[in-house]
Amino acid sequence: MIELDLRLPLADFTLEVAARCASPAVAVLGPSGSGKTSLLESIAGLRRRVQGRIALDGVTLQDSTENVHLPPERRRIGYVPQDALLFPHLSAADNVRFGLSGSDAERTFAEAVDILEIGPLLPRFPATLSGGERQRVALARAVATQPRLLLFDEPLAAIDVELKARILPYLLRIRDERKIPLFYVTHNAGEAEALAGEALLLRKGRLEAHGATRSIVEQRLAEVDPSASFDNVLDGRIASEERDGAVSLELSGGSSLTVPASGAGIGQRAIFAVAPDEILVSLQPLVRVSARNVLAGEIRAIESLGSDAMVHADAAGARWRAHVTEAAVTDLQLAVGQPVWLAIKTRSFRRLR
Repeated sequence: MIELDLRLPLADFTLEVAARCASPAVAVLGPSGSGKTSLLESIAGLRRRVQGRIALDGVTLQDSTENVHLPPERRRIGYVPQDALLFPHLSAADNVRFGLSGSDAERTFAEAVDILEIGPLLPRFPATLSGGERQRVALARAVATQPRLLLFDEPLAAIDVELKARILPYLLRIRDERKIPLFYVTHNAGEAEALAGEALLLRKGRLEAHGATRSIVEQRLAEVDPSASFDNVLDGRIASEERDGAVSLELSGGSSLTVPASGAGIGQRAIFAVAPDEILVSLQPLVRVSARNVLAGEIRAIESLGSDAMVHADAAGARWRAHVTEAAVTDLQLAVGQPVWLAIKTRSFRRLR
């Protein structure tokens, strides 16, 4: 449980956030310049001008009325910024070991190396690592300190889509296997839904909404942050052997999707994402089409995005977002409650885990 009731004067506005967060993972959403990074820095103890109270699992980290301000090194909070900020003169191993001490230092080092799978990278220096490899080393360094809380400031923003798909599973492992709670800043709704059960939505320093991540993503995010991306995230288990480079992903409701083979065995959990731009919307059943996934559903909402629109539909036991033009909404006379068919090519799915 983290309790926030803080104020921080910034150049253009005052950051004011009051919330109690109990979820193991909290997404921090909002447009650029809304105060997300400043919120994380306040929690980490990097902002001296913060007023109010911050507490983690009943331990007070900051209380201006009681003149309490624990320094960053005593808060046991790991902070991973957008840039990995590794020490260039140290090997990956020495970067992970930096700051470790005590009798269990080697054990925590080994655990961090194992969970981030960076063993082969340990002798190398940051200049020889790819962007994704540097982020994994930075994550391992944060995990090795045995933090009570991890703060991630858009750790995937500076790397490409393929590398994101490789790193997101490690964040899920940190959450699920190490049981370390985390705050995660992102502009990607799919990442937020995959990682976090709870979300904070900021705009110009104010808390616009706080609640279940899916609810905030579906009801408020597009209005507050027009630049946000809205990947569809599907969580299921592999239900068939590879055939023609594809496998069947069985969702919790019993429906199946055809997705790219990714090395996961039958029965293993797998999480895939597909962008709204990759989904075709039809008002008639689709037959004899190349797309392997044709899903019958019903429109639940239509969001206007200026010259575009986001169609929300329920199909195959999941909620989907399809990106269309406003002209398409008008021409097809799309409306809430209308039956629709969604077509998705197998190759449009990206595996996250």
